[in-house]
Amino acid sequence: MDSWVERELAAGEFPDARLKTRLGQLLGDLGTRIGHTLPAACQDWAATKAAYRFFDNPRVDDQTILGGHFAATADRFAATTGTVLVLHDTTEFSFTRATADGVGVLSYVKGRHRTHTTCGVLMHSSLAVTTSGLPLGLAAVTFWTRKRFKGTNAAKRTVNPTTVPIEEKESARWLDHLTRSTRQLGDSARCVHVGDREADIFELFSAAGQSETHFLVRTAVDRLAGQGATTVAKLMRREPVRETHTVEVRDEHGNVSMAVVAVRFRRLIVHPSPAKRKRYGPLSLTAISAVERGRPAGREPIRWKLLTDLPVGDLAAAVEKLDWYAMRWKIETFHKVLKSGCHAEQAKLRTADRLVNLLAVLCVVGWRVFWLTMTSRLAPAAPPEVAFTPAEVAVLDRIGGGPPPVSERTVAYYLLAVAKLGGYLARTGDPPPGNMVVWRGLTRLADLLIGYELSG
Repeated sequence: MDSWVERELAAGEFPDARLKTRLGQLLGDLGTRIGHTLPAACQDWAATKAAYRFFDNPRVDDQTILGGHFAATADRFAATTGTVLVLHDTTEFSFTRATADGVGVLSYVKGRHRTHTTCGVLMHSSLAVTTSGLPLGLAAVTFWTRKRFKGTNAAKRTVNPTTVPIEEKESARWLDHLTRSTRQLGDSARCVHVGDREADIFELFSAAGQSETHFLVRTAVDRLAGQGATTVAKLMRREPVRETHTVEVRDEHGNVSMAVVAVRFRRLIVHPSPAKRKRYGPLSLTAISAVERGRPAGREPIRWKLLTDLPVGDLAAAVEKLDWYAMRWKIETFHKVLKSGCHAEQAKLRTADRLVNLLAVLCVVGWRVFWLTMTSRLAPAAPPEVAFTPAEVAVLDRIGGGPPPVSERTVAYYLLAVAKLGGYLARTGDPPPGNMVVWRGLTRLADLLIGYELSG
């Protein structure tokens, strides 16, 4: 196995040692031929057939596959100091099938020549990252499907969702992941759980207190505040603008721009909805408002209304929380790596269990691509051995005409070489290599390694 594969599997628990060996082979194959189909990644019929058997094995599930990676994430967490952000989000994978076994139906498409079904699998993931943006790994992942995907918002018009117990809603996954990821990482006081407006759940706020951890959530509901006669929004409008701050934002196409926002913050008492007051009491929280004036070209203006249990005593603390929330797009980048880089939605497996097992393997592969990209930016002077094997370093040296001077022998140097294999031009003024050129470069590097090994 490659050294990185061994690290991600070392603490995993498997019912049979042969399953662990097969998973290591799959991670190596899919990690070096990113985005390829299973037959192309496995290279021969025997290995491909073994991969199909692995994904169909009743003794294998997504938690078994990811158990070793979760433990490795906890180790990387323990090796860091200070606050770690746990980013939570949900994404949907859609698959086109003639038939589907155990996978919820998104839509039926009737074409001129054929009729096919579009099916969906949802994934809720919790990604641990440092405050500087280095992805330490996944701390929890949940897969599920629905019998019905469309019309769920319309159903809210006939049923008041606040009267339905959280245990009966899909929203319970937010509470479950907060608890599981906190327990997995092992130091609740260092964790800050970050979520978008879907995470604006009062039960989540209470669960964070019970787990002795922290949260930072963008709100969607204007709750009662103070003595209960006003709302959070009304109290925040009375607060003076403390200062302006510049944050980095991305539009729906991934384009990066800078936004200047007016910052307000205050500590206040927040009340649950009337239907929840028998189970939950009011909480003392900090509200932070960041509003961009005017209408920027190509995107909606920033209108962030955040709630956190953390104290915010001055402008520097408020700006710190805004920067932490701005990190949330990194989990969306991770999901993009899975879909665009690993081509997860192009898988041809025909049952929900097989698809979920494949997605679990791709989660580890996708994390490694993301980690490699960010490591070269945040720790450029680290030795290349933290990311590459001796054989990979030797091949990259040969491509570059020989090894670099000792002072330049860094992970950033070799990651740049990989990115060039993927089409990165390295022109003056170009941004650092992104995930796309890295995963393309890793695939080409794998092919070069075969020639290197054959040549002795």
